[in-house]
Amino acid sequence: MPHSDRMQKSHLYSVFFAPRGFERMADLGSLIAQQYLSPFDSLIGLVGLAGSGKSMMIKGMFPGLELVNDDNGVNVRPLPILDVGEETRGFYSAHTYHLDIHFEAAFTQMHILAEAILEAVTLGRRVIVEHFDLIYPFLGRNAHLLIGIGEEVIITRPTLFGPEPQDIADIVHKSLPLRRMTHSAEDLCEYVMRKHGMTETFLHSDVRHGFIFSFQEKPRLPLSLEEVEQEVNLIIARDIPISFQDDLHIRIGDESWLCHGPRMHVHSTGEIKKFTLNKEYLTEPITGRFLLVGVVGDQGEHRLGDLNKIIP
Repeated sequence: MPHSDRMQKSHLYSVFFAPRGFERMADLGSLIAQQYLSPFDSLIGLVGLAGSGKSMMIKGMFPGLELVNDDNGVNVRPLPILDVGEETRGFYSAHTYHLDIHFEAAFTQMHILAEAILEAVTLGRRVIVEHFDLIYPFLGRNAHLLIGIGEEVIITRPTLFGPEPQDIADIVHKSLPLRRMTHSAEDLCEYVMRKHGMTETFLHSDVRHGFIFSFQEKPRLPLSLEEVEQEVNLIIARDIPISFQDDLHIRIGDESWLCHGPRMHVHSTGEIKKFTLNKEYLTEPITGRFLLVGVVGDQGEHRLGDLNKIIP
């Protein structure tokens, strides 16, 4: 057995932070495909609520794959996988199929979708299924590779002993609101800092229940980080609406704001709980970059060294 196959069979699960923004999610999808996808995986299931980034993850994992629920509003009809038996007789038959169970359930009965998935797999085709937890009871079999997307991305290779898709769904559905809060707090923090004259560019990174701004040089601001935190919390207290504008912008109240993950936000600032900003820049010892850390929820009460602590 090749070394890579042994690695796949012994893989239990891996966890990544779920990045905010289209490009970062696609990059993570590409990484997952390189490290965890086997050429012999014919059924890949994704679990997560609407807007969690499943489609962008798939685009990163399978560049060029035509999605049946394209974000531009182009929905492929008729659903190609429903004719998989006929398609395989043609010279240009598809090898990989995609379907969104949450969307397709409005048009096609679940048992028909399940039969089409099983037929495609039997015929040696690969099927990528969004909202896999919904179709699983009708399939009678688990995915070869199962990915859950909430605040974190969970990658697992289920066996007879689990995990079940609903187990993953319970975890990621519960954590997604924290990811929305974090992303909105992240944009509000940048909004306040830009308003007060910050011109420096920075990289985005993640910490549990929080975000990191990584600067090459320490930003020059006329106000302290404590004052930045206070101003962000004033905006939160005003409960200002946050809404999707287009693929690169949100609206904070009536103001347009650049955002690379515009679907991943709370509906209003008042939904953000306990925003806390670390009151000094941290220095990353290897790169020398300056890190600004913000968190939401009770994590702000923890020591920085405990934010990513593994809880047994």
